[in-house]
Amino acid sequence: MSLKHKLKSLVVVSMGGIATFAAINVYKQDEHFYKHYIMPVVHLLDPESAHRLGIVVSKYRLLPKANYTDPKQLNVTVFGKTFSNPIGIAAGFDKHAEAVLGLQDMGFGLVEIGSVTPQPQEGNAKPRVFRLNEDYAVINRYGFNSDGHEVVYNRLNKLRSEAKFDGVLGINLGKNKESQSAVNDYVAGIEKFGSLADYLVINISSPNTVGLRNLQGKEQLRDLLKNVLEARNKLQDPKPPLLLKVAPDLSTQERKDVAEVIKSKGCKVDGLIVSNTTIHGRSALENKSRDETGGLSGRPVKEVSTEMIAEMYKLTNGLPIIGVGGVSCGQDAYEKIKAGASIVQIYTTLVFDGPPVVTKIKRELAELLERDNYKSISEAVGVDAK
Repeated sequence: MSLKHKLKSLVVVSMGGIATFAAINVYKQDEHFYKHYIMPVVHLLDPESAHRLGIVVSKYRLLPKANYTDPKQLNVTVFGKTFSNPIGIAAGFDKHAEAVLGLQDMGFGLVEIGSVTPQPQEGNAKPRVFRLNEDYAVINRYGFNSDGHEVVYNRLNKLRSEAKFDGVLGINLGKNKESQSAVNDYVAGIEKFGSLADYLVINISSPNTVGLRNLQGKEQLRDLLKNVLEARNKLQDPKPPLLLKVAPDLSTQERKDVAEVIKSKGCKVDGLIVSNTTIHGRSALENKSRDETGGLSGRPVKEVSTEMIAEMYKLTNGLPIIGVGGVSCGQDAYEKIKAGASIVQIYTTLVFDGPPVVTKIKRELAELLERDNYKSISEAVGVDAK
């Protein structure tokens, strides 16, 4: 055999071996392999293309199902729903309800889609997503890019009726950029998706739609909640719980105002999501994209979101909370639970660690509960906030 043919054979054998090795590690859902090999390759794509790739992989269920069995101590009942585990995917990943089944395969205890706006809209101009590798963070200014109510409704209706999806589904609602009435947009979302959602979210805390965060002001919030709760209460039973998603950038007084409103007659939501992305905290970041306009997520928001969870838990006398912000391991999730969160959501850590991080967080969380002699999540909720 000539040297040329020998080299060719060597290359073929080597490539086959590498492919086999990669396939085995993907099948085994090896955390180290994903974090140090798979995700760096994915990061050769620009952030939005990588996000789209993640959606396609999940949509067509190209990855094996997670092989971790949730222990009973991770079961939690909140909002009248029972979750097999308290780890969910936050809104913003599956904006258009394309990848619900694939996300369930990853082992999430709940899937929240959206934000969904009444009319389709493109969102902000590209580029609008930035990875901050050194900071384990992401900045995005998507601006509620959405396929709109009708398209998303049809997908979810098919998911429920044909795919027989039986997981917990949250639907996060937004408003159109050019809408003349935010209240009407949120009411329309409740009327459209009330029969399909296990819970609905009023998202008025994204920093990427001009004026949206003003709806967190005391009087505007009161008017909004009265209208959306009235719409929710007109739905047929079982009526979905209604949650409010708030920003971490609210001042101490603004947080007190939110708590006062949601405890008042006609404005009593069923829970909070704490928190959305932040527009603060850039000075300590290392990546050159730190000054890009948009919401910052990931490790830099971890502490502020946990502190806000504890604060809102106390201000609302223990209202159920979904905690979001900077969770990448079991300890992070545990801290949010002890601060007052019954459920914890992730997103940015998927960008850096890949799907196996879901099992990692659940496994580590179960070990922490066992260490501290908690038999269930509910026993640990809010113990550090009291």
